[in-house]
Order: sequence, then structure tokens, then C-alpha cells
Amino acid sequence: MNTLTRRITLLLVCAIILVVGLATLAVSTVYRGPRPEATIEPIARQMHLLADLAEERGQRLGVLGAHVAPEPASGRAREGLSRFLSRALAQTGTPRLAQVVRRPGEPYLTASIPLSDGRYLIAEMPEFRPPVDNARVLVGWIVLIIVGSIAISVFAARMITRPIAMIEKAIASIGPDGVLGLIPEAGSREMQATARALNRLSARLRQATESRMRLVAAAGHDLRTPMTRMRLRAEFLPDEDREKWLADLDELDRIADSAIQLVREEVNTDKREPIRLDRLLIDIVDELRAQGRDLDYVPVGRFWVEAGPLALTRALRNLLINAATHGKGARLKLEQQGDRVALTITDRGPGIAPELIEQVFEPFFRPDIARRKSVPGAGLGLAIAREIINRFGGTIEIANHPKGGLVQTVIFKAVKAPSNAY
Repeated sequence: MNTLTRRITLLLVCAIILVVGLATLAVSTVYRGPRPEATIEPIARQMHLLADLAEERGQRLGVLGAHVAPEPASGRAREGLSRFLSRALAQTGTPRLAQVVRRPGEPYLTASIPLSDGRYLIAEMPEFRPPVDNARVLVGWIVLIIVGSIAISVFAARMITRPIAMIEKAIASIGPDGVLGLIPEAGSREMQATARALNRLSARLRQATESRMRLVAAAGHDLRTPMTRMRLRAEFLPDEDREKWLADLDELDRIADSAIQLVREEVNTDKREPIRLDRLLIDIVDELRAQGRDLDYVPVGRFWVEAGPLALTRALRNLLINAATHGKGARLKLEQQGDRVALTITDRGPGIAPELIEQVFEPFFRPDIARRKSVPGAGLGLAIAREIINRFGGTIEIANHPKGGLVQTVIFKAVKAPSNAY
């Protein structure tokens, strides 16, 4: 958005300066004085006349601004004007080699015309350029145009890009549930139309999400009835067939439970509260160790985060079960990283193919398809864990360890311990 604003601003500045520059050029062309070529010839004729009078009268010239001197006038030489005046003198009469200088402190130029007796006619002549004051006015005019153009262009660009800025702000405000927040429908007509369109989009997204969740929950519940009938019928099968049927039904049951749990996590709104993360991990690790899970965790320090206690417990339990089951045991490390609290779970498993890393959080994804009969699970544990962690402002990443196994990294913003903490 900033790039677009800069481009619009630059376009408007160039357009305004170009238009004003062309208008200034047109006005200066119309109102400027005659060209030097049109005025130098009368001056050259006047110089010829003064030179003739000086040669006839000697020192008694009697003309204001002109006199006779034995040496040419001193000052800063103007070579271009000297050649220009000499050429004009040659075209209007006897060729004479003029010298044009500017004397210090004088507003006019001084021309020195050689006479036949070796003396010089010293006469004032105008300078063929805009007055210095007018040049300063022109520079001020151009500076004013540039400053004014930039100010107007920045204001116009911001007004033009306000709807885009609103969209950018709305996208940045998307919550963990993926739904836009309500945008006030105020401002100009365009701003109101943009806000209204975004609010309609948000409402439709919310309806679509709720409809999807209701559909998944309903499907999970509806599966229970036929599964129950199938369990009853399996009792009349031979022993070897009955075990296979019951194993398949158990897997379907886990899938249905996980799908319902995922839907519940997406709509769950647990109240946030400060949680001592190291103590919560101790409780979860003790629980899983009692079930025979191989987990290595030595608590060091106290770490507080803000989340829903039940939901966070469910998320961390899923991660640890995943590491202990698929990774054949795991080691936990909890540490402070600036204003963040980082939990690292390193397992001892075979890892995941690099091309499948991006898919590990997809629902029902299982990289060990060949082992699914021997390893329980429906492939929803990581999806549920990420949903919970993201909802409370945390992040989770999974990568292969260089020495083998997976590394799960969960990061939360650290909070201060409550006053009644112990």
C-alpha cells in the first residue's frame, strides 16, 4: 500500500509541476521583452552616433552616461556581449571592436568603443537578461509550486488509497478464527461502501465456517448410530473376523471423536487467564508417564503465559502424545527468550520427509500410512493443537532435527505472575 501511495503521489506531483511549468512558460513567452537581436541594432547605431560626436568634439561630449577616456573601462569582462555588440556595430556602420565589462557596484554594463584617435568612448548599455529580482521571484515561484504540489499530492494520494488502507487494516485484524472484525461504516461514500462490503464478506465467512462446523459435528454424531449397530452385528462373527471389525470400528470411533473435538475447539471461547506453564507441563508429563509414555522433562524456573487452561492442556497433551507415540519418546525444554516463553519438544523418531513438513497440520494427515494399523490416532492431534495455540496468540513450528527426529517449537508471549501466585 505504501508503494502505491508513493506512486500516486509522484504521478500527481509530476502532473502538477508539468502543467504549471507549461503555463509559466506560456506566460513568460507572451510577456517577455523583445529579443536581444531586436534591441542591439538601435544600441549599436547610438554607439556609432556617440563615437562620431566624440571624435568631433573631443572631451566635450555633453551626453549623459557617456564620456571619452584614454583607456577602456575596467571591470569583469563580458566576452559574449563584447562579440555580440562588435558584430552589431559592423552591421550598422564602421566596424569597431567593442569591449563590454561590468563595473563593481553598478547596475548597468559599460561598453568601451575605440575611436580613431586612440581614445575610447565609455558608454552605459543595458544587460540583456531578466533582472536579478525577477530571477529570485521565479525561483521562489518554482519552489512554491513544488512544495504545494507535494502537499496536495500526498493528501490526494492518501484520500485515494484510504479504502485500500482500510482493507489492509481489516486483513491485519483477522483473528485466529479467520473472521474479520466489524468495521465502522463511516466516512466518505467510497469508505462506507468499502466497509459495508467487508462486513458482508465477514458475515458470509462466519456463516460458512459455522455451517461447516455444524456439518462436521452432525456427521460425527450421526456416525455413532450405525457404528453401534455394526458393533452388535460383529458379535455374531467368527473370532478372527470379529477382531478386525472391532479394530476398524475403534478407528472410526476415534476419527469421529477427533472431528467433533476439532469443531468444538474452533468454536470454543475459553476465558484467558495467567497459567504457570512449567507446572502445567509437570502435570501432563506425570499423567502420560503413568500411561507408559517415555518423556524426559526437568523443570527449570517459573514461566507464566496467558491462555485457557483446559484448552492449553489439551493442546500440549496432543503434542506430547504425538511425540511419545510416533517419535518413540521425547525430551522437553522450557526457556525464556526475551519477552517470549519457548517450549521445545524433541522426539527420537524417524522424522518426516521434507516435502511433507508443510502438511503436518492438515486435518487427518498421517505420514505413517503404512503403520496406521499399529499406531493409533486419526491425524487430528496436531491440527487441534495448532488451533488452540493460535487462538491464544502463540505459534507452533515443526522441523526435522539434524540428528533425526522432529522438533516441535511452541512459543507464547510471557506475562507477569499474578499478585496471588505462589
